[in-house]
Amino acid sequence: MKDSFIHLFTTPGGYYLYDVNKNAILSLNKEQYEVIKNNLLGNQDNSEISNDAIDSVKNLCDHGFLSSKRPKQMYNPVNETLLYHLNNKVKMITLQVTRQCNLRCKYCVYSGSYDNRGHESTKMSFETAKKGIDFLIENSKDNERIFLAFYGGEPLIEFDLIKKCIEYYEEKGEGKEIHVTLTTNATLITEEIISYFEKHDVNILISLDGPSEVHNKNRVFCNEDKGTFEKVMDSVQMIKDKFPSYFHNRVLFNAVLDPDNDFSCVNDFFADFQELKQSNLIASQITEYYKKDDIKYSDSYVSKLRYEYFKLFLSKLGYLDKKYTSKLIWRYYGQIIDRYNRMELTKEIADKIHHGGPCIPGVQRLFMDVNGNFYPCERVSETSSQMQIGNVDTGFDVEKIKTLLNIGTISEKKCINCWALRFCSLCAAAADDNSNLSMEKKVSYCTSVRDSAENLLKDICTLREFGDELDLFENIDSADWKT
Repeated sequence: MKDSFIHLFTTPGGYYLYDVNKNAILSLNKEQYEVIKNNLLGNQDNSEISNDAIDSVKNLCDHGFLSSKRPKQMYNPVNETLLYHLNNKVKMITLQVTRQCNLRCKYCVYSGSYDNRGHESTKMSFETAKKGIDFLIENSKDNERIFLAFYGGEPLIEFDLIKKCIEYYEEKGEGKEIHVTLTTNATLITEEIISYFEKHDVNILISLDGPSEVHNKNRVFCNEDKGTFEKVMDSVQMIKDKFPSYFHNRVLFNAVLDPDNDFSCVNDFFADFQELKQSNLIASQITEYYKKDDIKYSDSYVSKLRYEYFKLFLSKLGYLDKKYTSKLIWRYYGQIIDRYNRMELTKEIADKIHHGGPCIPGVQRLFMDVNGNFYPCERVSETSSQMQIGNVDTGFDVEKIKTLLNIGTISEKKCINCWALRFCSLCAAAADDNSNLSMEKKVSYCTSVRDSAENLLKDICTLREFGDELDLFENIDSADWKT
Protein backbone atom coordinates (compact mmCIF):
# COMPACT_ATOMS: atom_id res chain seq x y z
CA MET A 1 0.00 0.00 0.00
CA LYS A 2 3.02 2.26 0.33
CA ASP A 3 3.05 2.79 -3.44
CA SER A 4 -0.71 3.20 -3.82
CA PHE A 5 -1.68 5.37 -6.79
CA ILE A 6 -3.88 7.70 -4.77
CA HIS A 7 -4.17 11.25 -3.49
CA LEU A 8 -5.22 12.08 0.06
CA PHE A 9 -6.84 15.40 0.89
CA THR A 10 -9.05 17.02 3.49
CA THR A 11 -11.78 19.62 3.64
CA PRO A 12 -13.01 21.48 6.73
CA GLY A 13 -15.71 18.82 6.95
CA GLY A 14 -14.02 15.55 6.10
CA TYR A 15 -11.20 13.25 5.05
CA TYR A 16 -10.94 11.90 1.51
CA LEU A 17 -9.02 9.73 -0.89
CA TYR A 18 -8.95 9.95 -4.65
CA ASP A 19 -8.10 6.56 -6.15
CA VAL A 20 -6.53 7.05 -9.60
CA ASN A 21 -7.10 3.46 -10.75
CA LYS A 22 -10.75 3.47 -9.75
CA ASN A 23 -11.22 7.10 -10.77
CA ALA A 24 -13.31 7.53 -7.64
CA ILE A 25 -13.42 9.63 -4.49
CA LEU A 26 -13.79 7.80 -1.19
CA SER A 27 -15.00 9.38 2.03
CA LEU A 28 -12.92 8.33 5.05
CA ASN A 29 -13.08 8.82 8.77
CA LYS A 30 -10.08 10.30 10.55
CA GLU A 31 -8.62 6.96 11.63
CA GLN A 32 -8.89 5.44 8.17
CA TYR A 33 -7.20 8.52 6.76
CA GLU A 34 -4.35 8.20 9.27
CA VAL A 35 -3.83 4.49 8.52
CA ILE A 36 -3.48 5.17 4.79
CA LYS A 37 -1.34 8.27 5.33
CA ASN A 38 1.00 6.38 7.67
CA ASN A 39 1.45 3.60 5.14
CA LEU A 40 2.20 6.02 2.34
CA LEU A 41 4.88 7.59 4.53
CA GLY A 42 6.31 4.19 5.42
CA ASN A 43 5.17 4.51 9.02
CA GLN A 44 3.80 1.15 10.19
CA ASP A 45 3.00 2.33 13.72
CA ASN A 46 -0.80 2.20 13.95
CA SER A 47 -0.83 1.42 17.67
CA GLU A 48 -3.22 4.26 18.42
CA ILE A 49 -5.59 3.32 15.59
CA SER A 50 -8.59 1.06 16.21
CA ASN A 51 -8.66 -2.43 14.71
CA ASP A 52 -11.92 -1.55 12.96
CA ALA A 53 -10.19 1.22 11.03
CA ILE A 54 -7.26 -1.03 10.10
CA ASP A 55 -9.59 -3.82 9.01
CA SER A 56 -11.71 -1.46 6.92
CA VAL A 57 -8.61 -0.30 5.03
CA LYS A 58 -7.59 -3.92 4.42
CA ASN A 59 -11.11 -4.55 3.15
CA LEU A 60 -10.63 -1.66 0.79
CA CYS A 61 -7.46 -3.25 -0.62
CA ASP A 62 -9.22 -6.61 -0.97
CA HIS A 63 -11.74 -4.96 -3.28
CA GLY A 64 -9.16 -3.45 -5.61
CA PHE A 65 -8.70 -0.02 -4.11
CA LEU A 66 -5.31 1.46 -3.13
CA SER A 67 -3.64 -0.40 -5.98
CA SER A 68 -0.12 0.63 -6.93
CA LYS A 69 -0.72 0.02 -10.64
CA ARG A 70 0.42 2.82 -12.94
CA PRO A 71 0.00 3.13 -16.68
CA LYS A 72 3.01 1.97 -18.65
CA GLN A 73 2.77 4.32 -21.58
CA MET A 74 1.33 7.68 -22.60
CA TYR A 75 -0.71 6.82 -25.68
CA ASN A 76 -3.83 8.57 -26.88
CA PRO A 77 -6.48 6.01 -27.89
CA VAL A 78 -7.76 8.40 -30.55
CA ASN A 79 -4.68 7.39 -32.57
CA GLU A 80 -6.62 4.38 -33.81
CA THR A 81 -9.42 6.46 -35.33
CA LEU A 82 -7.62 9.75 -35.99
CA LEU A 83 -7.94 9.69 -39.77
CA TYR A 84 -11.66 9.00 -39.51
CA HIS A 85 -12.11 11.99 -37.19
CA LEU A 86 -10.11 14.29 -39.45
CA ASN A 87 -11.98 13.22 -42.56
CA ASN A 88 -15.51 13.14 -41.14
CA LYS A 89 -15.93 14.87 -37.78
CA VAL A 90 -14.51 18.40 -38.05
CA LYS A 91 -16.93 20.53 -36.04
CA MET A 92 -15.79 24.08 -36.62
CA ILE A 93 -13.53 26.33 -38.61
CA THR A 94 -12.46 29.80 -37.49
CA LEU A 95 -11.43 32.11 -40.30
CA GLN A 96 -8.86 34.79 -39.56
CA VAL A 97 -10.27 37.25 -42.06
CA THR A 98 -7.70 39.92 -41.18
CA ARG A 99 -4.60 40.45 -39.08
CA GLN A 100 -5.35 44.14 -38.83
CA CYS A 101 -6.95 45.67 -35.74
CA ASN A 102 -8.05 49.17 -34.83
CA LEU A 103 -7.10 48.56 -31.17
CA ARG A 104 -3.86 47.80 -29.38
CA CYS A 105 -4.99 45.86 -26.32
CA LYS A 106 -2.08 45.54 -23.92
CA TYR A 107 -2.71 41.90 -23.04
CA CYS A 108 -3.46 40.80 -26.60
CA VAL A 109 -1.47 37.80 -27.84
CA TYR A 110 -0.41 40.00 -30.79
CA SER A 111 0.67 42.92 -28.57
CA GLY A 112 4.36 42.05 -28.35
CA SER A 113 4.03 40.63 -24.84
CA TYR A 114 3.77 37.13 -26.29
CA ASP A 115 5.92 34.94 -28.52
CA ASN A 116 3.64 35.41 -31.51
CA ARG A 117 3.24 37.52 -34.60
CA GLY A 118 2.28 41.21 -34.37
CA HIS A 119 -0.51 43.14 -36.04
CA GLU A 120 -0.30 43.26 -39.84
CA SER A 121 -2.33 44.65 -42.72
CA THR A 122 -2.72 41.18 -44.29
CA LYS A 123 -6.26 39.97 -45.00
CA MET A 124 -7.86 36.78 -46.28
CA SER A 125 -9.07 36.53 -49.85
CA PHE A 126 -12.58 35.30 -50.60
CA GLU A 127 -11.11 32.41 -52.58
CA THR A 128 -9.17 31.24 -49.53
CA ALA A 129 -12.22 31.68 -47.31
CA LYS A 130 -14.35 29.60 -49.68
CA LYS A 131 -11.77 26.83 -49.60
CA GLY A 132 -11.90 26.87 -45.81
CA ILE A 133 -15.70 26.62 -45.80
CA ASP A 134 -15.58 23.85 -48.39
CA PHE A 135 -13.04 22.02 -46.22
CA LEU A 136 -15.39 22.23 -43.21
CA ILE A 137 -18.34 20.91 -45.22
CA GLU A 138 -16.34 18.09 -46.79
CA ASN A 139 -14.74 16.97 -43.52
CA SER A 140 -17.86 17.12 -41.33
CA LYS A 141 -19.92 14.33 -42.89
CA ASP A 142 -20.80 12.83 -39.51
CA ASN A 143 -21.87 16.14 -37.93
CA GLU A 144 -25.39 17.44 -38.20
CA ARG A 145 -24.27 20.73 -36.58
CA ILE A 146 -21.27 22.71 -37.83
CA PHE A 147 -19.83 26.08 -36.84
CA LEU A 148 -18.21 28.89 -38.79
CA ALA A 149 -16.44 31.59 -36.76
CA PHE A 150 -14.75 34.86 -37.69
CA TYR A 151 -11.65 36.14 -35.96
CA GLY A 152 -8.93 38.73 -36.40
CA GLY A 153 -7.42 41.16 -35.73
CA GLU A 154 -10.78 42.84 -35.66
CA PRO A 155 -12.95 40.87 -38.11
CA LEU A 156 -15.47 43.67 -38.71
CA ILE A 157 -12.77 45.53 -40.65
CA GLU A 158 -13.62 42.97 -43.34
CA PHE A 159 -17.41 43.10 -43.05
CA ASP A 160 -17.94 42.82 -46.82
CA LEU A 161 -15.87 39.63 -46.91
CA ILE A 162 -17.77 38.27 -43.91
CA LYS A 163 -21.07 38.77 -45.71
CA LYS A 164 -19.83 36.87 -48.74
CA CYS A 165 -18.60 34.06 -46.51
CA ILE A 166 -21.89 33.76 -44.63
CA GLU A 167 -23.94 33.59 -47.80
CA TYR A 168 -21.57 31.02 -49.33
CA TYR A 169 -21.71 28.99 -46.08
CA GLU A 170 -25.50 29.05 -46.07
CA GLU A 171 -25.54 27.78 -49.64
CA LYS A 172 -22.94 25.05 -49.14
CA GLY A 173 -24.20 24.02 -45.70
CA GLU A 174 -27.73 23.28 -46.84
CA GLY A 175 -28.99 20.16 -45.11
CA LYS A 176 -26.91 20.76 -41.98
CA GLU A 177 -27.67 22.80 -38.87
CA ILE A 178 -25.26 25.67 -39.41
CA HIS A 179 -24.09 28.23 -36.86
CA VAL A 180 -22.08 31.43 -37.22
CA THR A 181 -20.14 33.28 -34.51
CA LEU A 182 -17.93 36.35 -34.53
CA THR A 183 -15.57 37.79 -31.91
CA THR A 184 -15.41 41.60 -31.92
CA ASN A 185 -14.18 44.57 -29.90
CA ALA A 186 -17.53 46.25 -30.80
CA THR A 187 -16.02 49.60 -31.79
CA LEU A 188 -16.94 49.22 -35.48
CA ILE A 189 -20.50 47.95 -34.99
CA THR A 190 -23.22 49.78 -36.92
CA GLU A 191 -26.96 49.34 -37.37
CA GLU A 192 -26.29 47.93 -40.85
CA ILE A 193 -24.02 45.24 -39.40
CA ILE A 194 -26.42 44.21 -36.64
CA SER A 195 -29.37 44.20 -39.04
CA TYR A 196 -27.45 41.80 -41.29
CA PHE A 197 -26.35 39.63 -38.37
CA GLU A 198 -29.91 39.42 -37.06
CA LYS A 199 -31.18 38.34 -40.46
CA HIS A 200 -28.53 35.60 -40.68
CA ASP A 201 -28.60 34.45 -37.03
CA VAL A 202 -25.00 35.43 -36.33
CA ASN A 203 -23.91 35.18 -32.69
CA ILE A 204 -21.41 37.80 -31.56
CA LEU A 205 -18.98 37.75 -28.67
CA ILE A 206 -18.18 41.27 -27.45
CA SER A 207 -15.02 41.91 -25.45
CA LEU A 208 -15.83 44.01 -22.38
CA ASP A 209 -13.61 43.81 -19.33
CA GLY A 210 -15.55 45.86 -16.78
CA PRO A 211 -16.11 49.53 -15.89
CA SER A 212 -14.26 52.26 -17.77
CA GLU A 213 -11.30 52.42 -15.39
CA VAL A 214 -10.72 48.67 -15.84
CA HIS A 215 -11.60 48.28 -19.52
CA ASN A 216 -9.66 51.36 -20.63
CA LYS A 217 -6.53 50.24 -18.79
CA ASN A 218 -5.84 47.60 -21.44
CA ARG A 219 -8.18 48.13 -24.38
CA VAL A 220 -7.09 51.25 -26.26
CA PHE A 221 -7.28 52.55 -29.84
CA CYS A 222 -4.25 51.96 -32.05
CA ASN A 223 -3.54 55.59 -33.00
CA GLU A 224 -3.87 57.10 -29.55
CA ASP A 225 -3.65 55.92 -25.99
CA LYS A 226 -7.39 56.38 -25.54
CA GLY A 227 -9.68 53.81 -23.98
CA THR A 228 -12.56 52.24 -25.88
CA PHE A 229 -15.13 51.81 -23.11
CA GLU A 230 -17.42 54.66 -24.18
CA LYS A 231 -17.46 53.52 -27.82
CA VAL A 232 -18.18 49.92 -26.84
CA MET A 233 -21.03 50.98 -24.57
CA ASP A 234 -22.52 53.16 -27.33
CA SER A 235 -22.59 50.08 -29.55
CA VAL A 236 -24.10 47.95 -26.80
CA GLN A 237 -26.79 50.53 -26.10
CA MET A 238 -27.64 50.77 -29.80
CA ILE A 239 -28.06 47.01 -30.11
CA LYS A 240 -30.17 46.82 -26.98
CA ASP A 241 -32.44 49.70 -28.00
CA LYS A 242 -32.91 48.90 -31.69
CA PHE A 243 -32.45 45.12 -31.77
CA PRO A 244 -33.70 43.95 -28.34
CA SER A 245 -34.47 40.38 -29.39
CA TYR A 246 -31.08 40.03 -31.04
CA PHE A 247 -29.37 41.49 -27.96
CA HIS A 248 -31.07 38.98 -25.69
CA ASN A 249 -30.57 35.92 -27.87
CA ARG A 250 -27.39 36.44 -29.88
CA VAL A 251 -25.04 38.71 -27.91
CA LEU A 252 -22.52 37.29 -25.46
CA PHE A 253 -19.95 39.28 -23.50
CA ASN A 254 -16.44 38.11 -22.65
CA ALA A 255 -14.59 39.71 -19.75
CA VAL A 256 -10.85 39.10 -19.68
CA LEU A 257 -9.86 39.00 -16.03
CA ASP A 258 -6.60 40.82 -15.35
CA PRO A 259 -5.26 39.94 -11.87
CA ASP A 260 -3.86 43.48 -11.64
CA ASN A 261 -7.44 44.72 -11.41
CA ASP A 262 -9.80 44.63 -8.45
CA PHE A 263 -11.99 41.55 -8.98
CA SER A 264 -14.81 43.05 -6.86
CA CYS A 265 -14.88 46.16 -9.03
CA VAL A 266 -15.33 44.09 -12.19
CA ASN A 267 -17.89 41.86 -10.53
CA ASP A 268 -19.96 44.79 -9.25
CA PHE A 269 -20.00 46.34 -12.71
CA PHE A 270 -21.58 43.32 -14.38
CA ALA A 271 -23.98 42.85 -11.46
CA ASP A 272 -25.19 46.44 -11.20
CA PHE A 273 -24.81 48.08 -14.62
CA GLN A 274 -28.36 48.38 -15.89
CA GLU A 275 -27.60 47.76 -19.57
CA LEU A 276 -25.84 44.47 -18.76
CA LYS A 277 -27.77 43.02 -15.83
CA GLN A 278 -29.64 40.47 -17.94
CA SER A 279 -26.90 39.91 -20.50
CA ASN A 280 -25.05 36.67 -21.16
CA LEU A 281 -21.51 36.72 -19.84
CA ILE A 282 -18.42 34.54 -19.76
CA ALA A 283 -15.05 35.31 -18.23
CA SER A 284 -11.57 34.23 -19.20
CA GLN A 285 -8.15 34.69 -17.67
CA ILE A 286 -5.25 36.32 -19.47
CA THR A 287 -3.56 33.42 -21.24
CA GLU A 288 -0.24 32.26 -19.80
CA TYR A 289 0.92 30.24 -22.80
CA TYR A 290 3.58 32.03 -24.85
CA LYS A 291 3.65 35.03 -22.47
CA LYS A 292 7.11 36.51 -22.12
CA ASP A 293 6.60 37.53 -18.48
CA ASP A 294 4.89 35.61 -15.70
CA ILE A 295 1.40 36.64 -14.64
CA LYS A 296 1.24 37.49 -10.94
CA TYR A 297 -1.87 36.65 -8.94
CA SER A 298 -2.13 38.60 -5.69
CA ASP A 299 -3.48 36.99 -2.53
CA SER A 300 -6.28 39.54 -2.56
CA TYR A 301 -7.36 38.63 -6.10
CA VAL A 302 -7.33 34.89 -5.35
CA SER A 303 -9.19 35.26 -2.04
CA LYS A 304 -11.93 37.37 -3.63
CA LEU A 305 -12.29 34.87 -6.44
CA ARG A 306 -12.56 31.95 -4.01
CA TYR A 307 -15.12 33.90 -1.97
CA GLU A 308 -17.28 34.20 -5.07
CA TYR A 309 -17.01 30.42 -5.57
CA PHE A 310 -18.15 29.99 -1.98
CA LYS A 311 -21.20 32.20 -2.61
CA LEU A 312 -21.96 30.26 -5.78
CA PHE A 313 -21.95 27.01 -3.81
CA LEU A 314 -24.25 28.54 -1.20
CA SER A 315 -26.70 29.45 -3.95
CA LYS A 316 -26.61 25.91 -5.38
CA LEU A 317 -27.35 24.54 -1.90
CA GLY A 318 -30.28 26.90 -1.41
CA TYR A 319 -28.66 29.17 1.20
CA LEU A 320 -28.25 32.25 -0.99
CA ASP A 321 -30.24 33.81 -3.81
CA LYS A 322 -28.44 33.45 -7.14
CA LYS A 323 -28.73 37.19 -7.74
CA TYR A 324 -26.05 37.73 -5.11
CA THR A 325 -23.54 35.55 -6.93
CA SER A 326 -21.00 36.56 -9.56
CA LYS A 327 -21.88 35.97 -13.20
CA LEU A 328 -18.14 35.88 -13.86
CA ILE A 329 -17.83 32.43 -12.28
CA TRP A 330 -21.22 30.82 -12.95
CA ARG A 331 -19.63 28.40 -15.42
CA TYR A 332 -17.42 26.92 -12.72
CA TYR A 333 -20.25 24.91 -11.18
CA GLY A 334 -20.99 23.44 -14.60
CA GLN A 335 -17.33 22.48 -14.92
CA ILE A 336 -17.52 20.72 -11.55
CA ILE A 337 -20.58 18.75 -12.58
CA ASP A 338 -19.06 17.93 -15.97
CA ARG A 339 -15.90 16.61 -14.34
CA TYR A 340 -17.89 14.72 -11.73
CA ASN A 341 -20.12 13.09 -14.33
CA ARG A 342 -17.04 11.90 -16.24
CA MET A 343 -15.76 10.05 -13.20
CA GLU A 344 -16.66 6.41 -13.24
CA LEU A 345 -15.68 3.45 -11.09
CA THR A 346 -13.23 1.27 -13.03
CA LYS A 347 -11.30 -1.87 -12.18
CA GLU A 348 -7.87 -0.47 -12.89
CA ILE A 349 -6.15 2.06 -15.08
CA ALA A 350 -5.19 0.94 -18.59
CA ASP A 351 -1.58 0.20 -19.48
CA LYS A 352 -1.84 2.73 -22.28
CA ILE A 353 -3.50 6.02 -21.43
CA HIS A 354 -3.08 9.70 -22.13
CA HIS A 355 -3.52 12.51 -19.65
CA GLY A 356 -6.36 14.97 -20.10
CA GLY A 357 -5.75 18.20 -21.99
CA PRO A 358 -5.26 17.63 -25.71
CA CYS A 359 -8.26 17.96 -27.97
CA ILE A 360 -8.14 16.28 -31.37
CA PRO A 361 -6.19 18.98 -33.23
CA GLY A 362 -8.13 20.20 -36.24
CA VAL A 363 -11.41 18.62 -35.20
CA GLN A 364 -12.74 20.70 -32.30
CA ARG A 365 -11.63 24.26 -33.14
CA LEU A 366 -9.78 24.28 -36.46
CA PHE A 367 -8.23 27.71 -37.03
CA MET A 368 -7.26 28.95 -40.49
CA ASP A 369 -5.06 32.02 -40.82
CA VAL A 370 -5.27 34.62 -43.60
CA ASN A 371 -2.97 32.52 -45.80
CA GLY A 372 -4.94 29.30 -45.43
CA ASN A 373 -2.64 27.63 -42.89
CA PHE A 374 -4.26 25.36 -40.31
CA TYR A 375 -3.71 25.44 -36.53
CA PRO A 376 -5.40 23.47 -33.70
CA CYS A 377 -7.17 26.62 -32.46
CA GLU A 378 -6.80 30.39 -32.34
CA ARG A 379 -4.86 30.29 -29.06
CA VAL A 380 -1.62 28.82 -30.34
CA SER A 381 1.25 30.84 -31.77
CA GLU A 382 1.09 31.43 -35.51
CA THR A 383 4.87 31.71 -35.62
CA SER A 384 5.29 28.15 -34.34
CA SER A 385 6.10 25.64 -37.07
CA GLN A 386 5.02 22.67 -34.94
CA MET A 387 1.59 24.20 -34.43
CA GLN A 388 0.93 24.53 -38.18
CA ILE A 389 -1.00 21.33 -38.88
CA GLY A 390 -1.66 21.71 -42.59
CA ASN A 391 -3.01 24.01 -45.22
CA VAL A 392 -6.36 24.36 -46.93
CA ASP A 393 -4.76 23.43 -50.28
CA THR A 394 -2.87 20.36 -49.07
CA GLY A 395 -5.08 19.20 -46.18
CA PHE A 396 -4.04 18.04 -42.72
CA ASP A 397 -0.49 17.15 -41.75
CA VAL A 398 -1.43 13.93 -39.96
CA GLU A 399 2.00 13.26 -38.46
CA LYS A 400 2.12 16.67 -36.83
CA ILE A 401 -1.39 16.18 -35.50
CA LYS A 402 -0.38 12.82 -34.00
CA THR A 403 2.54 14.50 -32.24
CA LEU A 404 0.29 17.17 -30.70
CA LEU A 405 -2.37 14.60 -29.80
CA ASN A 406 0.23 12.54 -27.91
CA ILE A 407 2.01 15.43 -26.21
CA GLY A 408 2.15 13.40 -22.99
CA THR A 409 4.91 11.27 -24.47
CA ILE A 410 7.51 14.02 -23.98
CA SER A 411 6.92 13.92 -20.21
CA GLU A 412 5.87 10.29 -19.99
CA LYS A 413 7.90 9.30 -16.91
CA LYS A 414 6.37 12.13 -14.91
CA CYS A 415 2.85 11.74 -16.30
CA ILE A 416 2.45 8.01 -15.61
CA ASN A 417 3.20 8.67 -11.93
CA CYS A 418 1.07 11.79 -11.51
CA TRP A 419 -2.13 11.34 -9.50
CA ALA A 420 -3.76 14.22 -11.43
CA LEU A 421 -3.24 12.76 -14.90
CA ARG A 422 -6.99 12.30 -15.47
CA PHE A 423 -7.54 15.96 -14.57
CA CYS A 424 -4.67 17.41 -16.58
CA SER A 425 -5.54 20.38 -18.79
CA LEU A 426 -2.22 20.69 -20.62
CA CYS A 427 -2.23 20.52 -24.39
CA ALA A 428 0.73 20.92 -26.72
CA ALA A 429 0.60 24.72 -26.40
CA ALA A 430 1.97 24.31 -22.87
CA ALA A 431 5.10 22.69 -24.31
CA ASP A 432 5.57 24.95 -27.32
CA ASP A 433 8.55 27.30 -27.12
CA ASN A 434 8.19 28.29 -30.80
CA SER A 435 11.22 26.22 -31.81
CA ASN A 436 10.30 22.77 -30.47
CA LEU A 437 8.06 20.99 -27.99
CA SER A 438 9.82 21.29 -24.65
CA MET A 439 9.35 18.82 -21.81
CA GLU A 440 10.77 21.36 -19.34
CA LYS A 441 8.30 24.03 -20.45
CA LYS A 442 5.37 21.63 -20.22
CA VAL A 443 6.15 20.33 -16.73
CA SER A 444 6.59 23.89 -15.45
CA TYR A 445 2.76 24.04 -15.43
CA CYS A 446 2.31 20.78 -13.52
CA THR A 447 2.14 22.27 -10.02
CA SER A 448 -0.70 24.58 -10.99
CA VAL A 449 -2.53 21.68 -12.67
CA ARG A 450 -2.30 19.57 -9.51
CA ASP A 451 -3.40 22.51 -7.37
CA SER A 452 -6.42 23.06 -9.61
CA ALA A 453 -7.27 19.35 -9.53
CA GLU A 454 -7.11 19.26 -5.75
CA ASN A 455 -9.28 22.37 -5.46
CA LEU A 456 -11.80 20.74 -7.79
CA LEU A 457 -11.90 17.58 -5.67
CA LYS A 458 -12.27 19.63 -2.50
CA ASP A 459 -15.12 21.63 -4.02
CA ILE A 460 -16.92 18.43 -5.07
CA CYS A 461 -16.56 17.02 -1.56
CA THR A 462 -17.61 20.23 0.16
CA LEU A 463 -20.76 20.39 -1.94
CA ARG A 464 -21.51 16.80 -0.99
CA GLU A 465 -20.99 17.53 2.69
CA PHE A 466 -23.65 20.22 2.51
CA GLY A 467 -26.21 18.08 0.73
CA ASP A 468 -25.53 18.28 -2.98
CA GLU A 469 -26.40 14.74 -4.11
CA LEU A 470 -23.38 13.30 -5.86
CA ASP A 471 -23.97 9.59 -6.14
CA LEU A 472 -20.45 8.50 -7.08
CA PHE A 473 -19.33 8.74 -3.46
CA GLU A 474 -18.74 5.50 -1.61
CA ASN A 475 -18.24 5.08 2.11
CA ILE A 476 -15.60 2.50 2.96
CA ASP A 477 -17.68 1.22 5.87
CA SER A 478 -19.97 -0.35 3.27
CA ALA A 479 -19.89 -4.13 3.34
CA ASP A 480 -20.92 -4.49 -0.30
CA TRP A 481 -18.21 -3.26 -2.65
CA LYS A 482 -19.21 -2.92 -6.27
CA THR A 483 -16.34 -2.90 -8.74
